[in-house]
Amino acid sequence: MSIHHISDTSRWMAYVRALETQRPDALFRDAFASRLAGEAGEAIAREIGDVEFIAQSIAVRTAVMDELILETVQGNEVDLVLNLAAGLDTRPWRLALPPGLRWVDVDLPHVLEFKAGVIGREPATCEYESLPANITDTDARAEVLQYCSGARRALIVTEGFLVYLSPTQVATLARDLHTQPAMMWWLTDLTGPRALQMLRRVWGPRFPGAKFQFAPADSPDFFQHLHWREVLFRSSQEEDKRLKRGPRTTLLSRVVLWLSPAAFREEMRRLSGIALFARDEALNDER
Repeated sequence: MSIHHISDTSRWMAYVRALETQRPDALFRDAFASRLAGEAGEAIAREIGDVEFIAQSIAVRTAVMDELILETVQGNEVDLVLNLAAGLDTRPWRLALPPGLRWVDVDLPHVLEFKAGVIGREPATCEYESLPANITDTDARAEVLQYCSGARRALIVTEGFLVYLSPTQVATLARDLHTQPAMMWWLTDLTGPRALQMLRRVWGPRFPGAKFQFAPADSPDFFQHLHWREVLFRSSQEEDKRLKRGPRTTLLSRVVLWLSPAAFREEMRRLSGIALFARDEALNDER
């Protein structure tokens, strides 16, 4: 079963979350993942291959984003999470979120309808709202932001999404989000240029309905020009080791990296990871 549209990856991601859930040392438990994945999710995973490696990578990304969402929400009096194009994400049901928090889930109608059909009436831990929209469409995005305009302190989450957009699309999204004063923080995963080349070479032929595009050489600078300052970055390579999910590196590889120029070591550290951005008002509040 090939991936013909970006939304098809949501079943694949649900499948790898289901694999993590089955582990005795699972980093998280997703009670809905297996049903959300279904046979389609497993078929996509088997066709793409590297199932164990991908499952471990996604498990780390999921766990780190879980941690940062909870930290940001609890430490900054966040009253709304705007979750953009996250597919079959189930965080409103599996994270211990504040009961009064609004979680607005924005994705294509068929994705949200399918998720609602699987989860049914299972209560969320917060005030969950489903908002069907194509967030890449300018008019639809304006309506979404207007819908969320009543928030005081909002966190935007984009997981597994920006890499499929062009730099121009990401810049436009960043500007539009920044026009809303309540949009204070932005949590996202990022891909570096070397990782993008690998994605295009290895996975590009297997993803006929998706393009890998966004991987700025200097992501802090890219977003700062758009008035979003990076306040932290969690390297996937470092988090793999911390959470005991990454492949072991040889002694020779570690020595070669240690002897490499500092700029190259930093480039490799930022090969992929998760960043938290904040607008100036949020940083001023912390001071």
